[in-house]
Amino acid sequence: MFDDAGYETAAVSNNTWISEEFGFSRGFDTFHKTWQYVQSDTDLGEIARTKEGMEMFRALASRLTDGNPVVNVANAVYGKFLRKQKDDGAKQTNEWIANWLTERSGDDPFFLFANYLEPHLEYRPPKQYAERFLPDDVSFEAAMDVSQDAWGYIAGEVSLSDHEFEILRALYHAEIAYLDERIGELRDLLIEAGEWDDTIFVVTSDHGENIGEHGMMDHQYCLYDTLTHVPLIIHGDGFGQGTTNDDLIQLTDLVPTLLDAAGIDDSAMQSQIQGRSFHPESEAPTREYLISEYMAPQPSMDALKKRVGTLTDELQRYDRSLRSIRTKEHKLIVGSDGSREFYHVANDPAEQEDLAGRVEQRADELEDELEEWLASFEHAETDGTVSMSNDAKSRLEDLGYLQ
Repeated sequence: MFDDAGYETAAVSNNTWISEEFGFSRGFDTFHKTWQYVQSDTDLGEIARTKEGMEMFRALASRLTDGNPVVNVANAVYGKFLRKQKDDGAKQTNEWIANWLTERSGDDPFFLFANYLEPHLEYRPPKQYAERFLPDDVSFEAAMDVSQDAWGYIAGEVSLSDHEFEILRALYHAEIAYLDERIGELRDLLIEAGEWDDTIFVVTSDHGENIGEHGMMDHQYCLYDTLTHVPLIIHGDGFGQGTTNDDLIQLTDLVPTLLDAAGIDDSAMQSQIQGRSFHPESEAPTREYLISEYMAPQPSMDALKKRVGTLTDELQRYDRSLRSIRTKEHKLIVGSDGSREFYHVANDPAEQEDLAGRVEQRADELEDELEEWLASFEHAETDGTVSMSNDAKSRLEDLGYLQ
């Protein structure tokens, strides 16, 4: 859309999910992957990061001529020894953006997407940030020894005390503080480039995090607000400084909102998207409810079985898809296994008291709304299979998505 409207488009990603292989590079003039020192279709960096000793050298040797050998060696060394020396990629991301802003030619408007990976398990913030949030009786070194094995915790193999969860939350907050500073640095780069006053600047997230809440760790297996309620901060083009919008907003609403802000009238695209513009000058109606979906367990049951062996009934209950519908007052979560959870989120924002079975009428009304929404659009047919390269599988294993 922005590319067709004459914008220069660029993206920088720190997450293997956000890559060409999964379609995210479409429409971008430039797509930069921070896990590679030299941008290449062949990625051996994950071999160097995940294998040791002679096994690493044998794996590298077997793939060395898959593409440019010199580039492959450079990426392998970078992935093994250099990539995460400072952080999960935020500093390198800003350095790349600084160069891109300096080197881009012409006066065309631009659309820039920056995918930061902090905060993300494992939480390894710089020491000076961690010490701002850790309990007084906990050293940075002791905090680094607390288990961050989310799969092990969910499977019951790892036990964590309330105090240990307090430490993990402190590390999580420290990573947020570190990323906040890096985002401030990005703002400064735009100011130095003379672009800030004409830039619509959006900060948001694709998910939240469970750190012991609901008996969970990481961001799997549920649709509680701990995962679905994310920050959304916007600067520029009518979005006033210091003002707050309390309307119900979904991330899908960003697309029409940014199109409105850029003055792009793409009626064909508008007819295909479910989002509603919340631009200050938009006449689109506000939402009465929000929809969230969790289409399949990730990590899968097969992946968990490889990790823990026989799955308990407690683990088997995660083998389901989930959908939720949320108003300002209530939230209903329904599972493909027939389960229902119902919360009065206005009075119980932590979703601790499940009212399913006690407030049937309102729960039924919301489920009817959810079914009506599902029936309002065509559903794509799939064969249930997805293919990906061995490189992508290895990188996703490195991030903890696959086992």
